[in-house]
Amino acid sequence: MADTESNNINVGDTERKASVVAGSALAVYGLSRRSWGGALLALVGGSLIYRGATGHCAAYQALGTSTEGDEQPGQANSQKPGANGVQVREVVTINKSPEELYSFWRNFENLPKFMLHLESVTTQEDGRSHWVAKAPLGRTVEWDAEIINEEPNRLIAWQSLPGADVASAGSVRFEPATGGRGTAVRVNLDYNPPGGVVGATVAKLLGEEPQIQIAEDLRRFKNLMETGETPTVEGQPVGARSTKGAALDKAQAAHAA
Repeated sequence: MADTESNNINVGDTERKASVVAGSALAVYGLSRRSWGGALLALVGGSLIYRGATGHCAAYQALGTSTEGDEQPGQANSQKPGANGVQVREVVTINKSPEELYSFWRNFENLPKFMLHLESVTTQEDGRSHWVAKAPLGRTVEWDAEIINEEPNRLIAWQSLPGADVASAGSVRFEPATGGRGTAVRVNLDYNPPGGVVGATVAKLLGEEPQIQIAEDLRRFKNLMETGETPTVEGQPVGARSTKGAALDKAQAAHAA
């Protein structure tokens, strides 16, 4: 019996703890809403609690993946952090030089100026940085990161360090657009949200879809670099500003390439 239960475990210890915490908060929040939507959130919270308590994730089983054992010695760096999680690919064309955009982005402490999900980024003397980000239900997550590849004025690539609340890896490229029409900024991001695949689903239910977040972050970056100001979006429907803006940005980037 014990062997069978052990074989069903496919969620790592850190993720199990995060699932219980997130699930408990989501269940309480859902029940407090006293609505059908709240009941749905409470059910999702209950599934997260079960996931954390048992160490078994049906979604992971269906995908044929597992995070159990990832934290054992010698396993943490076996693959890129976030490789089994959420993948985001976004691009925007900005009417500034690659050198100017690279210089601004390379100072990671500038990122919260246009990435609203970030509370702070603190750079350290050893080239590493400490990140604090907003999570669903008013919580925060933190992690340390290091640069793993860099080409001045062209590329910045980074990954989180072992023990991070959010295992992640990403890169941003600054490519001159044809005809001297600015720079195509391409962001690739892979990360494992707290609670894994189920946690990502919870974020979507709460209106915090990462693809939309990054797309809007890049539009704010574009506006900040071109005008010196970040646009306000209060009162605008999320779907409308996200879909229209993303389509325009991708059309511009495709034309620039």
